[in-house]
Amino acid sequence: MIMPVISRSMYWNDHLPPHFHAKYGEYEITVGITSGVIEGKFPKRALKLVPEWYDMHKDELMENWELCRQQEPVKPIQPLE
Repeated sequence: MIMPVISRSMYWNDHLPPHFHAKYGEYEITVGITSGVIEGKFPKRALKLVPEWYDMHKDELMENWELCRQQEPVKPIQPLE
């Protein structure tokens, strides 16, 4: 079975507070790294996966946020399996 992909990204010149973007097809949300607050719209099935992945990788996400702010390459973060 082919699993749909939720892509995640951060941008070097992005605004505070620390957050990442998640995209699924035509949908996009932002997730606060320190707060876990989700803004935007996502299909329910895909949205259920985001908090699980976020909880597993909060520290890595914050580290990547700091790297982005310094315009350094980010480290890969494993997707859910």
